[in-house]
Amino acid sequence: MHENVPQITAEQFAEQTARITASVTSVIDGKPDAVRSALICLLAEGHLLIEDVPGVGKTMLARALAASVDATVRRIQFTPDLLPSDVTGVAVYDPVGREFEFKRGAVFAHIVIADEINRASPKTQSALLEAMEEQQVTVDGATHRLPEPFLVVATQNPLEMEGTYPLPEAQRDRFMMRISMGYPDAASETLMLRQRETSNPLSAIVPVTDAAAVEQLIAWARRVHVAESLEEYAVALAQATRMDPSLHLGASPRATLQLVRAAKVAAALDGRDFVVPDDLADLVIPVFAHRLLAARGVHRAGAQPVESALKQIVSRVPVPFAGARV
Repeated sequence: MHENVPQITAEQFAEQTARITASVTSVIDGKPDAVRSALICLLAEGHLLIEDVPGVGKTMLARALAASVDATVRRIQFTPDLLPSDVTGVAVYDPVGREFEFKRGAVFAHIVIADEINRASPKTQSALLEAMEEQQVTVDGATHRLPEPFLVVATQNPLEMEGTYPLPEAQRDRFMMRISMGYPDAASETLMLRQRETSNPLSAIVPVTDAAAVEQLIAWARRVHVAESLEEYAVALAQATRMDPSLHLGASPRATLQLVRAAKVAAALDGRDFVVPDDLADLVIPVFAHRLLAARGVHRAGAQPVESALKQIVSRVPVPFAGARV
C-alpha cells in the first residue's frame, strides 16, 4: 500500500495540509488542537473518537473534515435499533440472476462519520471492528475491500448520559486517538452566534484536496524517520502502563504502533522529517488514555485517574538524549 503513490515534496506537504487545516478551522472556531488531531488521524491511517457532551461541535468537526476532502463521505446515525447489516451491507437474493448480490452498507466510503456510536448496541458497534482494523468487510464468507484512504470519525456522548452503551475494549483499541472538544471560549461562542444566524458555515466549504492527494500526504508522513532510541522510548511508555499499579489494563502493542505513526505525522506537520521525543510524549494521553482502565478504587484519587497516571508515566520514563543511536 502506498508504494506506487507519486512522491511529493516537503513544501507540497506543508501547503496541502495548511489548506486542509484552514478549511476545517473556518468552521471550528477556537479548537486548533481538535483540528490537528483529526488531521493526524487521517494522515496516520487511524480513526478518531470524539467524546463530549451534545452541542459542542463533535459532528461539525467530522463533517468539516469530510467536506474539505473531495472524497466519498457517509454519515451513520447510530441508534438502538441500528443493525450490523445497516453498517456493513447485506447479501440480497436476485430472483432474475438466481444468485445473491451484495448491497454495500454505509461503511463503504473514504470518510465515515459514526454519529453517537455509543447509542447503538454492542453488537452493532462491533460491526465496525473488521472495517477499522483490516479495511475490509466480510459478509457470508465473501470479503469486500474498502476504499483508500479510509477514516472513521466517531462521536460519542459521555457514558453517564441516558441511552448510551459503553464501547467494548476491542472497539476502543481500534481508535487511534480520543479527544474532547470542550466548550468554546466566550469570544468564539459570540462569533458563532453572529456567523450562524445568517448561514451555515459548512455550506461554504469547498474541497481543498482529494483522495489521491491524501494518499500522497499519507505516503510522505510514512517516510518520516524514527530513531531506534525513540522506538524504544515508545515501547517503554507502553510497558510502563502495563506495570503501573494504578492501571488495571495497560496499552496494547497496537497502541504503541499507533503512537509512533501519529508522532510521524505530527513531526511532518511541524515541518520535520524526523521524530523527536516531544512528538511521542505529547500524544501519549490522546493515543493511550481511552484504551486503559484504572484499577479498582483508584477513581477516588482524582476525577481522571487514567490521565493522571499517564502524566506520571511520561514524567518518569527516561527520555532519549540527543546523542542516542539512530
